[in-house]
Amino acid sequence: MDLFLSGTHSEEAFNLIVKKYQKQVYATIRKMVIDHDDTNDLVQNTFIKAWKNLSNFNKSSKLFTWLYRIAVNETITFLNTRKKRNLIPFSTKEYDLSEKLESDPWFDGDEAQKKFQAALLTLPHKQKLVFNMRYYDDMPYEQMSEILDTSEGALKASYHHAAKKIHDYLMNH
Repeated sequence: MDLFLSGTHSEEAFNLIVKKYQKQVYATIRKMVIDHDDTNDLVQNTFIKAWKNLSNFNKSSKLFTWLYRIAVNETITFLNTRKKRNLIPFSTKEYDLSEKLESDPWFDGDEAQKKFQAALLTLPHKQKLVFNMRYYDDMPYEQMSEILDTSEGALKASYHHAAKKIHDYLMNH
């Protein structure tokens, strides 16, 4: 990071940042978006935004936390825009995403995993994000709070509600 901020080898330094964090950013976004092509676009947007705003990076923060926050914000903006454009009922969108998930060559989960992913699709964006960060990324609430700018108590409640909704979905489907 110091190499980048010094300005002498900024492109090389940024390429190292992309190589180091690209897979993690992709995985984070993919859990929210499902579609491979949309995920790739959002990963690219995340790193473009990071490149344009690296001079604003607060050195007291962790670089990954900052990138994660950019990725989350880009993803939520994308999902909200898509939701506004598509005036179809949520249950239809949920079905379409489930179908897309099952036919996706990048997803090789068994039936239980597909059912679990379908349950995740029923969650509101914020609950899905909190659940993914805690369950898949095993992220501490403290770090989640920093990324999402939300209290730890609210995140714990959101995770609990998400887990209950997933449980209920799995019991009824």
